[in-house]
Amino acid sequence: MAHKVSIVIEKDDFGYYAYCPELEGCQTQGDTFEEVMANIKEAIELYLGTLSAEEIKASLSKEILTTSLEVQLA
Repeated sequence: MAHKVSIVIEKDDFGYYAYCPELEGCQTQGDTFEEVMANIKEAIELYLGTLSAEEIKASLSKEILTTSLEVQLA
């Protein structure tokens, strides 16, 4: 069964860092965007594999939206 999950990806001088806000502690890193995407997919699949159907439903019941906002500094 397929599940839709939110992920956050951050880039810095060392590569990429990704985590899933719905799944506490589910995180990974990679040197490239493609690598971190493959790594987080695997991490999420492994994480969900440790949960019961009820735990999965509870964990993935949140809707997480992301956007950006421009602010001005004085």
